[in-house]
Parts: sequence; C-alpha cells; structure tokens
Amino acid sequence: MSHLPPTRRTALRTLSGLAVLAFGATACSPDDPSSLASGAGAARASEGERRFGAEWDSHARTFMSWPALESVWGEDLRYVREDIARIARAIAEYEYVVMMARPDQQKAAQRACGSQVEVIPLAVDDMWARDTVPVFVEEGGEVIGVDFNFNGWGEKQNHTNDARVGRTLLSKYKIPRVEAPLIAEGGSFETDGEGTLLITESSIVNGNRNPGLSRDDIEADLIETLGVEKVVWLKGVRGQDITDAHVDSLVRFTAPGVVLLDRAHPDTPADSWSRAADQAEAVLSEATDAKGRPFEIIDLPQPDLYEITGEGDDFVSTYANFYVANDSVFMPRFGDRKADDRARGILQEQFPDRDVVPVVIDTVASGGGGIHCATHDQPGEPVD
Repeated sequence: MSHLPPTRRTALRTLSGLAVLAFGATACSPDDPSSLASGAGAARASEGERRFGAEWDSHARTFMSWPALESVWGEDLRYVREDIARIARAIAEYEYVVMMARPDQQKAAQRACGSQVEVIPLAVDDMWARDTVPVFVEEGGEVIGVDFNFNGWGEKQNHTNDARVGRTLLSKYKIPRVEAPLIAEGGSFETDGEGTLLITESSIVNGNRNPGLSRDDIEADLIETLGVEKVVWLKGVRGQDITDAHVDSLVRFTAPGVVLLDRAHPDTPADSWSRAADQAEAVLSEATDAKGRPFEIIDLPQPDLYEITGEGDDFVSTYANFYVANDSVFMPRFGDRKADDRARGILQEQFPDRDVVPVVIDTVASGGGGIHCATHDQPGEPVD
C-alpha cells in the first residue's frame, strides 16, 4: 500500500458527457471585468503587497464540488456523494459552505447536504475543489483569485468544466481574477501566511504542467504571483499518482515554523512515498522559513491498513490531508481507533483553541483524496 495517494481511481478514466457551463460563462475575454490577466510575473490586481494567507486565518466561506459523473465513480458515485455531503454538513456547523453542483443535480445535492449548505448551479466534473477553485490571496485590502489554469493534473484527464470553474466562480462572487503564468493546483501549495511556501518539485516543475520552465523560473513566478518570500522545495514523487505528489498529503503547517509530516505505519514496507517523506524531513531539518526560523517537525503517523474500514488499492490513509476551518479542524476517521485517536490528539495539541472533528470519508479516500482535497477556503470575514 502506498505511503501517499497512490493513484486516484479517476486516473485511468476519461470524463465524458460533460455538461455546458452554468451561468453562461465562456472563455475569459480581455474586457471581462473579473479578469486581471497577467503575463510572466503576474500583474498586480491593486496597489499594496500581496499576501497568501494561512489556512487558519478567518474564512468567509468554504467551496466544495458535487461529484457529477458515474463514468468516473461507477457504483461508488452514491457513496462518494454521501462522503461529500457529510463533510459539507460538518463544516457548515462552523462556517458558510458553498457547494457547486451541475444544474440538473442541484436539487439532489441540496437534499443531501441540508439547509445549512448553499448549493449553487455551476457545472463541475468532479469533487476536487482544492485543485479547481482559484487560490485566494489578499492585496490592498481586497481578496483576489489566482487562477492556476487547471489542466487535469497535467492533462491526465479531460476536465472541461473544472477548467472553467475559476473564471465562473470569481465572476459570480465579483472577486477580481489574476491568471497565473503557471499551471498548477491548489493542493500543490502549503503556506504559513508569513511568506513561506512549501511545494513538491514533482507537482509543478514538470513538463506536463510547465514545459520549458526551470525550477528557478517557476520559483520567481510563484514569489510574484502569490506574494510569498521564500519557496522550500521538496522532491515529491513523479508519475505514481495523478497529482504527481501534492504537498498537502505530505507536510502541513500548523503554525509559522511548525509542520506536521505524514509518516507511514511502522509495518508498511519502505517505498517511493516513504522515501519522499524522509527526503522532506531532511530538507526541512536543514531549512529555515521566510523569517529565518528553523522548522519544528512533528510526525503524523498513518493508521494500520489492517485496521481501517476503507479499502482499495487507491486508498489514501494520510491524516495530513486535514482541513482547518473557522474554530475547527476536520480530519479523517479511518477506523483504526488507536491511530485515529493519536492523530486527533496531535492535531488538538497543535490547534488547542479549535474543535478537532473526525469525519468518515472512506469512499473519498478510496478514490485517492481527502478532506483538504475536497475543500477550498476563501479568506475574509465569516458570512452570516
């Protein structure tokens, strides 16, 4: 069993029957007021320093996507929808949740999610909102959406509708749009909100996203586009999962200078994923953040795969793919009671003023993802 996400079940399937985009959105034109297109270096949306905030900052809302296609999930579509609705209802106890759903699936999604979740008609292909929703930054007192030109994780899949989510969603909420000079996904980035960015080389210094660009080229664009000061590069793993090893299943900030590092269960044989975790630890133990602080590294062990309630070759058993929301942290409950309790305790120590809420996500995990993959936070004052 892989140490990090092996391969999302959708990796070998081609999306079909893609619906037209809701809200009548088309390709973004130069005179579109929601678009602030940038060339290399990313044009500024307004005056002032750009800031990529930490996930523990205040959220206006959480965006999620309703799984749309039986051609992707097959007989598991019903069950993954149950997982997504369960996550949405749990988060809605703490902050406003907006679920994007195809217009013909909106009513069913609303019934499943309940009245505390707002379901909006917007054509999506799958549930990976972390990667399809723009990355939000703040500049000059304004929230801006950076669209990283989602291309199906390096054209491994055809996500026609998901590729348009950035333009459509930002236009609906009247949030200025910046088009990044790179192709990437939200799960590629991890920040402390104080100028430090963690990222895997495998997920972005890759010909399937950014052909012809060196790591130095990409770093310069990330610094300018996201407003970060320092990029700490981890090696990652190429070609063994659909994301090329996103950082959000490997290492996560819990505070400036403090990270949780995903660790395989002791009974798991060494493989490319556990070696990637070892490499990440070696890099982080020698690195400093944007403010010159060394990293405190805390292991976050995985469950025993013989004790979990989920199954499948693609099952993602990392606790690192947690989601920090207003006054809360959402983590998976895998069914290994000892490991679940240990992970909850570690997260509670790191977030002592927040409720740590375990959620069963066995079908999401069997499809290669987690709670963080399924959510995307918009910074700002909470919506009433």
